[in-house]
Amino acid sequence: MNQQNQTPVQQPEQDLNEILQIRRDKLAKLVQEGNNPFEVTKFNKTHSSKQIVENFVDPTDENEHGETVSIAGRMVSRRIMGKASFCHLLDGEGTIQLYVKRDEIGVEAYQQFKTWDIGDIIGATGYVFRTKMGEISVHVTSLQLLSKSLLPLPEKFHGLKDIETRYRQRYVDLIANPEVKRTFVIRSGIMKAIREYLDNLGYLEVETPILNTIAGGANARPFITHHNTLDIDMYMRIATELHLKRLIVGGFERVYEIGRQFRNEGMDLRHNPEFTTIELYQAYTDFEGMMEIAQGLFTYCADKVLGTRKLPYGDVVIDLDNWQKLSMLQAVQKYVGVDLSQMDDSQAVEVAKQKGIDLPEGKRTWGHALYELFDIFVEKQLIQPTFIYDYPVEVSPLAKKKPTDGRLTERFEFFMNASEMGNAFSELNDPIDQFERFSAQVKAKAQGDDEAHMMDEDFITALEYGMPPTGGLGIGIDRMVMLFTNNQSIRDVLLFPTMKPLSK
Repeated sequence: MNQQNQTPVQQPEQDLNEILQIRRDKLAKLVQEGNNPFEVTKFNKTHSSKQIVENFVDPTDENEHGETVSIAGRMVSRRIMGKASFCHLLDGEGTIQLYVKRDEIGVEAYQQFKTWDIGDIIGATGYVFRTKMGEISVHVTSLQLLSKSLLPLPEKFHGLKDIETRYRQRYVDLIANPEVKRTFVIRSGIMKAIREYLDNLGYLEVETPILNTIAGGANARPFITHHNTLDIDMYMRIATELHLKRLIVGGFERVYEIGRQFRNEGMDLRHNPEFTTIELYQAYTDFEGMMEIAQGLFTYCADKVLGTRKLPYGDVVIDLDNWQKLSMLQAVQKYVGVDLSQMDDSQAVEVAKQKGIDLPEGKRTWGHALYELFDIFVEKQLIQPTFIYDYPVEVSPLAKKKPTDGRLTERFEFFMNASEMGNAFSELNDPIDQFERFSAQVKAKAQGDDEAHMMDEDFITALEYGMPPTGGLGIGIDRMVMLFTNNQSIRDVLLFPTMKPLSK
């Protein structure tokens, strides 16, 4: 029986404290009688609700019983009708109806069953049959209370919509909205498919530190903590990039890491302070090689997890067989109507100003003007999969300069539904150039840019030993899951999103 077709549970109009006390009194009585459910250590569950429904075959002889099964889960509805009752059990894969008859399980057991509450975890053994209404059910021969629910489920909890409750108490959300589980099953499938794709290409999965003495690898404000033994402040990582590139220096040629990043920044539909990324690095290739990896990874995951490359998202359908490529200059010319390619700093800054962008002191350059025009006017128009490449050097401190134009770097980001999905470079491996760019970032930080890069002298040392030409790619897993599950908020794809404390 589908969850949405069940009769909603109607809680009695009682004071909550009274309800809580009644449930605790029931538990105390069970304990006194030697039936403490919290002392139960195991239940031999043989089938899930899904297996029971999928495997059921109607007997050819009406006197034959169906398969005998043992099932366990949470009681989410109940109808008591004298000497027989129906209830529904919710387990990890769906719901199943139980038919409980007094003469089958015994008078004492039936009376106990009638005192159990909605939300209790129970185990049942019986044979499978089809009711006159056509619903595949379990005719119970024995019942056991496995865990007592001391808190009532929210009134009319089926299809619970309250956002605060759903995010703060995800466990209630999963009980009330079993379809939510699909999002996290897909998320797990995406993670598995990413690993399969990269492992098949000869990549090695590695792990790097979360706590660091320097926050590097991205332009972002870090979280700061304190190490008591060393008596030093440390930063939670904002990216895995610099450690992974150290491994390329050390001789690993293809590495990747899937892990949490932490950025002390704003929260909105696309941003959570902690989020999951994959970063990968490959020696002897460049950013164009990373384009092939990015496109291949997304299509592989779509084929493997969803079985289609046409992804409904809001009011559009994202077509993973339809990728386009534009340089940032081409994109600004196409969507904003201005060609900055032959302009100098002052001309580009003036164009930006005419478009309503007043660049702050320290950022009045050609590169910043180009990037801000793109960021404000172009990104929101990139619906189908689009690679934007050739980023200004000012906003790409870890990417190689474009040989034919020193103002630009060999970097791309790719976008879907007006959202950045990933970022890639031909990695900068010149230690002298890298030192100069870090120095510029340090200067920007001193002028008040909280997101500017810190100087990482050990990384410079690593580059001085020599890093081969390398392509690097980072992808936001959470946004990828949003796309694959048609969720509009990052909180819907995080089991436990960051929430403001109720006391604040």
